[in-house]
Amino acid sequence: MEIEIATIGGYEEVGRQMTAVRAGDDVVIFDMGLNLSQVLIHDNVETERMHSLDLIDMGAIPDDRIMSDLEGDVKAIVPTHGHLDHIGAISKLAHRYNAPVVATPFTIELVKQQIEGEQKFGVENDLIKMDAGETMSIGDSGKVELEFVNVTHSIIDAINPVLHTPEGAIVYGLDKRMDHTPVIGDPIDMERFREIGREGKGVLCYIEDCTNANKKGRTPSENVAREHLRDVLYSMEDYDGGIVATTFSSHIARVTSLVEFAKDIGRQPVLLGRSMEKYSGTAERLDFVDFPDDLGMFGHRKSVDRTFKRIMNEGKENFLPVVTGHQGEPRAMLTRMARGETPYELDDGDKVVFSARVIPEPTNEGQRYQAEKLLGMQGARIYDDIHVSGHMNQEGHYEMLDALQPQNIIPAHQDLKGLSGYVNLCESEGYKMGRDLHVSRNGNLIQLVD
Repeated sequence: MEIEIATIGGYEEVGRQMTAVRAGDDVVIFDMGLNLSQVLIHDNVETERMHSLDLIDMGAIPDDRIMSDLEGDVKAIVPTHGHLDHIGAISKLAHRYNAPVVATPFTIELVKQQIEGEQKFGVENDLIKMDAGETMSIGDSGKVELEFVNVTHSIIDAINPVLHTPEGAIVYGLDKRMDHTPVIGDPIDMERFREIGREGKGVLCYIEDCTNANKKGRTPSENVAREHLRDVLYSMEDYDGGIVATTFSSHIARVTSLVEFAKDIGRQPVLLGRSMEKYSGTAERLDFVDFPDDLGMFGHRKSVDRTFKRIMNEGKENFLPVVTGHQGEPRAMLTRMARGETPYELDDGDKVVFSARVIPEPTNEGQRYQAEKLLGMQGARIYDDIHVSGHMNQEGHYEMLDALQPQNIIPAHQDLKGLSGYVNLCESEGYKMGRDLHVSRNGNLIQLVD
């Protein structure tokens, strides 16, 4: 059976992930993502109103025209998790393919919300829920099967999909860290990865996220970030002014910790911002979390401002607002607070807790720098980098290679400079560029089996 891989998006940048695997006549697409930095550069861009071709020209979504060179029919579109760099282009591209979107329940719900907000295209692809540990047949031959393996990441309900073919397994390894003690959900299923490496013809190809491949050691567990956050907030228990926290809205485990520790220090948590309301509300509705009954979630700007007025009237010392804006996004709640555009007034000594790192990309770095400067000008004290990454450091990569023993490797999820650390790591394990280690660009085809 012929095996061909199209590296469509995410092979020259972090973002707009999209990869297609052809096994015989059957094609499976993994991820259809957005490049957030390309959207942020164009202020006030409303992607939901834009045509896909315009977004492709902007570099905001994958250029999927290479798909016409694949001789087969798309049988499934499989996003690995609910981050926008993996699902943000589904509403723009999925309608081109007569194939269902197959994902875990939380991811499917986020995809559904993306599609409902789409104002340019009618997206009518079926949405199929599949849990980690489950499989489904792909195509009519009965020879190709899709499996979901549970992984841990900075968003709940993440998986690595595996396409089982007569020539061996294709493991799509974006995005994960090795967390054996996660705050929410099950640990990464390393036992199953080791089994896949030993079954049948083993792993024909491993496509891997290289985000932290230049960093030594292991990525800490989310429990490490949780305890760091606990220590920081408990140290503020006697402070009688304002405390504000921000984190990734999609990081439900971190939001859960913030809500819990706010209660512990005698403050009422409240979640503010559209994406904060969307992700946490969805997680609660699907029973991934059980928030306190009195937890407020407000996304609409007028509702948020009303809540800020209430906080100012009842006393900032009684509340802990958890707001959007950890990257300094211009329209996010924290940035508006920093510019003095909300009823919430920051005073000298008020605490702002960033339970997130700056995404290492110039647009984000510039926006975050500006937001912190504005906050500081209002007298706020910054607590920075209370976070652990959702991606594997070097030791996690070594462990995955040992478990899977792949015959071929394709690095992804970085620009060419960012891929270099992973290339060096693989070469130290005996792989060789041009032979079984395939560094690719967006829009390339890699023929693994003729």
